[in-house]
Amino acid sequence: MSGVNEIRSSFIDYFVKNGHEAVSSSPLVPRNDPTLMFTNAGMVQFKNVFTGVEKRPYSRAVTAQKCVRAGGKHNDLDNVGYTARHHTFFEMLGNFSFGDYFKDQAISLAWNLITKEWELPKEKLLVTVYHDDDVAFDLWRKIAGLPEERIIRIATSDNFWAMGDTGPCGPCSEIFFDHGDHIPGGPPGSPDEDGDRFIEIWNLVFMQYEQIPGERLNLPRPSIDTGMGLERISALLQGTHDNYETDLMRAIIAEVQELTNVPSDGPQKASHRVIADHLRSSVFLIADGVLPSNEGRGYVLRRIMRRAMRHAQLLGARDPLMHRLVPILVREMGRAYPEIVRAEPLATETLLLEETRFRRTLERGLSLLEESSAGLVSGARFPGDVAFKLYDTYGFPLDLTEDALRGRGIAVERETFDAAMAKQKADARANWAGSGEASTDTIWYAVREREGATEFLGYDTEQAEGAVRAIVKDGAEATELATGQRGFVVLNQTPFYGESGGQVGDTGALIGEGVKATVFNTQKKLGDVFVHEVEVTEGTLKVGTPLELKVDHDRRSGVRANHSATHLLHEALRRVLGDHVAQKGSLVSADRLRFDFSHPKPVTAEELAQVEDIANTYVLRNEPVETRIMAVDDAVASGARALFGEKYGDEVRVVSMGTDAGNGAPYSVELCGGTHVARTGDIGLVSVLSDSGVAAGVRRLEALTGTVARRHLNTANAALQGAAGALKVSVPEVEARVAVLMEERKKLERDLAEARKKLAMGGGSAAEDNGRMVGDVKLLAKQVSGIEIKDLKSLVDEGKKRLGSGIVAIVGVTDDGKAGVVVGVTADLTDRFDAVKLVRLGSEALGGKGGGGRPDMAQAGGPDGDKADAALAAIEGALTA
Repeated sequence: MSGVNEIRSSFIDYFVKNGHEAVSSSPLVPRNDPTLMFTNAGMVQFKNVFTGVEKRPYSRAVTAQKCVRAGGKHNDLDNVGYTARHHTFFEMLGNFSFGDYFKDQAISLAWNLITKEWELPKEKLLVTVYHDDDVAFDLWRKIAGLPEERIIRIATSDNFWAMGDTGPCGPCSEIFFDHGDHIPGGPPGSPDEDGDRFIEIWNLVFMQYEQIPGERLNLPRPSIDTGMGLERISALLQGTHDNYETDLMRAIIAEVQELTNVPSDGPQKASHRVIADHLRSSVFLIADGVLPSNEGRGYVLRRIMRRAMRHAQLLGARDPLMHRLVPILVREMGRAYPEIVRAEPLATETLLLEETRFRRTLERGLSLLEESSAGLVSGARFPGDVAFKLYDTYGFPLDLTEDALRGRGIAVERETFDAAMAKQKADARANWAGSGEASTDTIWYAVREREGATEFLGYDTEQAEGAVRAIVKDGAEATELATGQRGFVVLNQTPFYGESGGQVGDTGALIGEGVKATVFNTQKKLGDVFVHEVEVTEGTLKVGTPLELKVDHDRRSGVRANHSATHLLHEALRRVLGDHVAQKGSLVSADRLRFDFSHPKPVTAEELAQVEDIANTYVLRNEPVETRIMAVDDAVASGARALFGEKYGDEVRVVSMGTDAGNGAPYSVELCGGTHVARTGDIGLVSVLSDSGVAAGVRRLEALTGTVARRHLNTANAALQGAAGALKVSVPEVEARVAVLMEERKKLERDLAEARKKLAMGGGSAAEDNGRMVGDVKLLAKQVSGIEIKDLKSLVDEGKKRLGSGIVAIVGVTDDGKAGVVVGVTADLTDRFDAVKLVRLGSEALGGKGGGGRPDMAQAGGPDGDKADAALAAIEGALTA
């Protein structure tokens, strides 16, 4: 049992034998916590189980959880590669009890595994307990037989775990391994505890309290949450002090060495390790649907990828390297994590595209970096303003600048960099605050504070009654709007949907006694203040006026159909293209929909057809669209798709539609605050128009629904029928017939161009066609029309052949009155006459400037084709000067 894969399996098998349910690793993108960037511990997927929100059919569990720590509070990125135990990606082994067993059995299970199953020497082990946890202290003495001096009481938060400011919490007990006095460092709790002699291998969390504001209560069912880093325990069991010396990491590093021909144990050892670690993070994140971008999770992934790619460049890799390492990772870890087997093509392609792009950034950035740091020596500080310029102008992240300078002992002036960054943000805020729309935002704060939130009624009705609470006109609060005046109106309640989540705002009418107003748009300010943009068409609208509120039904119906269609298309795209597909933006209007999604390459026509077919399958089934209000944690835990970066309240709307034929579960389930159809059949029809690229790794799908889609298809069909009639073929034959006609047209255009050139050179007298003597030089000078400017050179070449020895000057006048001039000089005369100088004379006469080419052939142009004769005369005059 020496390999990492065997150690992982033995841990899981041991706890299964002891009554635990083996639970698969949850994704790196947490399903039950949209506030968490990445899964960073084994307990994340059990969060709702510990809090009692979710019930599972088992009370004991064991997992090997994939984790990433590369952003926010848990960020090990900068240390990776330079230490023996830091990783961005790691596996957390853990066993869990949900109110089943507690401290005694947790300690017993842990001690038996490490000393009996894995045969770690007891004399090398010591433990810590929270300073007042006498129960844990006594159990370690009783169960493990440890002497008191090897049970260390720790009074700090290092040995007390909490889920947050409130919620479950409890003391910890950590198990350490002593690597011997030949390694610097002291035991935990000592001044030298940060040394490498005593290494933590397992943390047992005894979840026994619930923290509420100002008080800590005993949990009725205390639980267990443990975490053991697979990389650390594997290093220990394989007889090394270094996580990167385990068999799994050595296999990846050996592949890097093979591809770069750079020894992995030499001066560039850190680069090999960075690549090995970051490869795992990159591939596993891509497999869980994260793609590189400039924000959120995608930004963290891009930083990880680019840091590895920078180290590949340091190893001398001339071509992209990272994508060539995917197979070795899949071979080593694919059996335990089959998702990376499925994602291998996507990961390979994404890494290749990103590294190809980044090498261009590296080339520009490194050049400036080397130039700016040339005079710095070890211990010096690199100017922070230059580091900011690298970041802001060249897209060169700060951590890469720091990494590139680290080997030379040079640090970046972080305070100057931070100041430049702060100034940029302050300038952006100032510019934003100065805009007309943004400058009125302070008004809505006052309205919100005084009047409270607007109650939205539009999920259940398109008509309601409401009272005017505030009016804003010309950027300031007002008491009324007269006939013909426009402004913004806030009501106490409204059925009008405020623009958000990609869905456009509603339009309609406000009607009261003696007053009418048209609603052109509805917006949401501060999250819950609905602002109606109106024009009064009759009477005077005043604060306090009671109104009948009517949403434009036809427009709302179109919007609803398109919004529901985006949900069907989103799920269809996932099923056709893969789980990496995630929404990146949308626009839902009455007449069309636009949906942006993550995908690294164009969608083929066949794939688009599949997506459209799947969406229409669920339209035709005419199943009900169901909406539920749920706690956000419950919603995400149930499988509803949430967008990271979106702010969700305590309660969210969960929209589900269709039934999956495979398992009977809802086909599409999303968190969504928009308005939707009652049944999928109300969409009528989904017609996909196009797929296009809008940014790196982001595609845009556009589609129509319902009556708009039907009319579009009817119009297209009528046009096709008309084309078939004009071509005198059947509809299926139109494409082939058009292709034949296009080819015939190209041939005719070529023939016509040739005929025009022959006519141009053959017109006039024979003497002119063969030139005339100007001094002792033969000159062929012509003005032509109806000839493409690009074809003038071929005419000059033909003229030079006719003359044998001489100069050819041709001015071509275009239909819009502009002109081009080409001059050719035969080889025997280029020592006397320069075609470039001659053509520039002609260009000046035509009102142009410059011109270029070779001594024997040059070309220029000018805006005044009426001066063609003057241009030829200027060239002729230069021959006798």
